[in-house]
Amino acid sequence: MKPAPFAYKKARSLDETIALLGEHKDARLLAGGQSLIATLNMRLSSPSLLIDINGIGGMAGIARKDGMIEIGALTRHVAAERSDVIAKDAPLIARAMPEIGHPAIRNRGTLGGSISFADPAAELPACLLALGGELDIAGPKVTRTVKAEDFFKGLFETALGPQDVLTAIRVPAADARTRVGFAELARRHGDYAIVGLAASARANGKGLADVRLAYFGVGATAVRARKAETALTGVVIDDKRLDAAVAALDLDPSDDVQATSATRKHLAGVLLRRVAKQLMETPPE
Repeated sequence: MKPAPFAYKKARSLDETIALLGEHKDARLLAGGQSLIATLNMRLSSPSLLIDINGIGGMAGIARKDGMIEIGALTRHVAAERSDVIAKDAPLIARAMPEIGHPAIRNRGTLGGSISFADPAAELPACLLALGGELDIAGPKVTRTVKAEDFFKGLFETALGPQDVLTAIRVPAADARTRVGFAELARRHGDYAIVGLAASARANGKGLADVRLAYFGVGATAVRARKAETALTGVVIDDKRLDAAVAALDLDPSDDVQATSATRKHLAGVLLRRVAKQLMETPPE
């Protein structure tokens, strides 16, 4: 299919972008376009105006600042995938990047675009949730920072207002006690996950503290499995403890063409066992 007719404007600044969003209530932002173009072609989206934000300076790049890793919203997936900073200081994101689509998609897609689209089966929203990340949003009056747990509101719904632009994301930089785990199950590599799990924790003697388990593909948004987190916190993780954590999984996935709810619940338990073992691994020096 072909998209419905639309106008095109290349913005040169955030202020111009925000003003255009105010003038054209149904406008859409174009960054990498890997999700947007598909929705346009299927006429799931029919904006009167596409605002290309790729010409805005200062919205791409990866840096460590004040104990946080800051990633500009226009940073391409491939840049994060190849970044030494991400590999060393944001290892959960490093593990997730190769699972996002295919090389052609990662070469063009942006982290900000993926997060703003908020597909419930996407990897990056779950990573942000697992890491306790935060997001910078520029609006018509103020720039604000929103925690990841408050950003994802529902199916393809976020805290972004009609004139808001996501400008950057930040996650805590890893240290010697940081432990992360990531796994997903999909029909083919590069497909959206049937079920996925992003996790972080802190080493605490022979056990773990601050366990955060963020599932994706099991609800309208990425969701934390809080009862399973509690079951894995402050104890030595053995087979008995893993059984208890799997039994405690408080997920309520729906049936769809890919899998039934029962299948997703089973696969969520399979991934929890795999990822819990990753969390207990001591990272290389």
